[in-house]
Amino acid sequence: MNPIVEFCMSNLANGSQKTLEVLEKDPNIDVLEYGCLSYCTLCAQGLYALVNGEVVEADTPEELTEKIYQFIEENPLF
Repeated sequence: MNPIVEFCMSNLANGSQKTLEVLEKDPNIDVLEYGCLSYCTLCAQGLYALVNGEVVEADTPEELTEKIYQFIEENPLF
């Protein structure tokens, strides 16, 4: 079972699109896009994604990508 990373469409427009594009190339991660994840306050403040249901936040797309990989490494599914 692969880790699941979920993105809000509004947050993609705010800058997390670059992170999504990187993660989509990784066959070991399942990436999903939703119209809204109901984290509007987070969405307005910066970039974020849900990784296996947990919020991961960052200020830049590069930092978000790094933090997502770090979260996955530190929190294995098994």
